[in-house]
Amino acid sequence: MASSSTSSSGLTFKLHPLVIVNISDHYTRVKSQMQQPSSNSNSNSSSNSNSNSNDSVYGCVIGVQRGRTVEIFNSFELLYDESTHSLDRTFLEKKQELYKKVFPHFYILGWYSTGTDAHESDMLIHKALMDINESPVYVLLNPSINHAQKDLPVTIYESEMHVIDGNPQLIFVRSSYTIETVEAERISVDHVAHLKPSDGGSAATQLAAHLTGIHSAIKMLNSRIRVLHHYLLAMQKGDIPCENALLRQVSSLLRRLPAIESEKFQDDFLMEYNDTLLITYLAMFTNCSSTMNELVDKFNTAYDRHSRRGGRTAF
Repeated sequence: MASSSTSSSGLTFKLHPLVIVNISDHYTRVKSQMQQPSSNSNSNSSSNSNSNSNDSVYGCVIGVQRGRTVEIFNSFELLYDESTHSLDRTFLEKKQELYKKVFPHFYILGWYSTGTDAHESDMLIHKALMDINESPVYVLLNPSINHAQKDLPVTIYESEMHVIDGNPQLIFVRSSYTIETVEAERISVDHVAHLKPSDGGSAATQLAAHLTGIHSAIKMLNSRIRVLHHYLLAMQKGDIPCENALLRQVSSLLRRLPAIESEKFQDDFLMEYNDTLLITYLAMFTNCSSTMNELVDKFNTAYDRHSRRGGRTAF
């Protein structure tokens, strides 16, 4: 059902990593829930393989469209009815209403699914969403792992009307896209990429590995700053020719750094430092109060037992 030709709409698609993470997480959770225990019989395992043959997941992608640029920011899951091969519209409308309250500027741009290629049944879902968006996009994630593949296993399709064998048909055509990230997404994706399984070691081992990674990053940054500093000193002494383009880049980089010696920075730093100390003190007081409450409870319990036995204790 998918054509090998590319889209002629002229739209520019920007895909955020959060969408890819959401689809991958959705597929992983559904697949893990569908797996049966290994102690099942052979007949059960054969039926399980048949049931897993169609383990695609479905959802909507949301974002904004500014002119000819379509930016896909986020996504949410949908319920798929296998008996009718359609999406639960009631659930879709409810999710759309909830997301509209949180993200008033985001609109439903299309839908997503998992699989190796677009099929004829996907066009039925695609057409069913045209009442929400007259030209929806279809984001397809290929969950099969191919270590030799360097590109992302994500394909974005648009729908176009083509005349095939004298009959007009709506088919999927591929569209090119770029990955667009903001600072928060880059930090989150980097954190997810460095996560280790829960059975990969103790918390202390994982903390040590995390701190080692931070130390290596700081060490590499220090070495690069030293190289740049030596290069600028050699340029100042006249040992190497002056490059204005490089100086402009260094000047632009330095303007991004906070003015540490400024009075405003000192005030903000002291405020953050005091807030951190206050939180530490509150945590310590809370811990001491909890320990004191446990001690008083134990003392009251011992006193009640001694009183019931008829004994008396002077305090």
